[in-house]
Amino acid sequence: MFTKRYGPPGSSPATLVPHLVDGKGRKPGIQIIEYDKDSLDEREITDLSELAGHLDNRKVTWINIDGLGDVEALGILGEKFKLHPLALEDVLNTGQRPKVEQAADYLFVVAQMVYQDNSHTICGEQVSLFLGKNFIITVQEEADYDVFDPVRARIRSGRGAIRKLKADYLAYALLDSIIDHYYPVLEDIGGAIEELEDELLERPSREMVHLLHEYKRSLTQMRRFVWPLRDVINGLLHDSSGYIASPTKIFLRDCYDHTVQLMDLVESYKELTAGLMELYHSSVGLRTNEVMRVLTVITSIFIPLTFIVGIYGMNFSPVSSTGEKLPLNMPELYHPHGYVGLMAIMATIAVIQLIIFKKMKWL
Repeated sequence: MFTKRYGPPGSSPATLVPHLVDGKGRKPGIQIIEYDKDSLDEREITDLSELAGHLDNRKVTWINIDGLGDVEALGILGEKFKLHPLALEDVLNTGQRPKVEQAADYLFVVAQMVYQDNSHTICGEQVSLFLGKNFIITVQEEADYDVFDPVRARIRSGRGAIRKLKADYLAYALLDSIIDHYYPVLEDIGGAIEELEDELLERPSREMVHLLHEYKRSLTQMRRFVWPLRDVINGLLHDSSGYIASPTKIFLRDCYDHTVQLMDLVESYKELTAGLMELYHSSVGLRTNEVMRVLTVITSIFIPLTFIVGIYGMNFSPVSSTGEKLPLNMPELYHPHGYVGLMAIMATIAVIQLIIFKKMKWL
């Protein structure tokens, strides 16, 4: 679901390594949304020199970069907005633990974005966010999908307070959208686990165990990102740099509550998967015990029958070589109804055993 990428071992700090696709660095897509209460400008740009006119105006500027294949573009962006090279290195080395760092001219936030694609496959990628006085820069791994469309729709329509407030509120809105998209993913996992619980009670199988392990691994990974994300929101709540205004912190408290709820959901689903694993082992153990009980009953029935058959299979002769009768050497061998009588005795013994087992509730 998430891919951890590192720089080359032993490389110097702030080494920028592009993401390569088929051995090539893919050129990122860059979108810019610039707005205030009365105006909105949204477009894609191909030349980063166009950003020069957007640095000192009083509008809120949101620059979104999709793709990490162009190190040169990130370097130019870092120079224009005074982004530290170590922060740019963290942008490229994805799989970072969510965090917030304060610099002289911005706040640097790393979060992990989780969503479902059109086939309901759980996907995730790192989002890096730079919050300045009047700008927001977000850097994503892929261009195919993100969770920011509701925020874009609110900016375009002017609904709510987003066009009236500053860049810090936009940062809150983006983080809130990331957090909110954990809910449908967790709800789908929870629904799948509940369905699996019903199947485990009826017909447990190894395939279900594999599914449980997959869900448990996904939940463990989501816990690794939700837990520090809670600390990120808490850090923004107690920010003293001045980049987060007091009115925005009120909204961040609600965002913090959401992260606590997500942690509760993740922990409860993890406990449920652990309980289902125990249920599976118990079900398999019960089925094994049932089989062993049946086999034990069958064996117990045949033990005395085998004993009788074994005795009569020794074939001692009832007469000597001279024709003299030997009464102690199986005289029943020449009895006209010996075979039928012996089978009747064996059947009677088996029936008596079954009656005893039934009264003792072994059957």
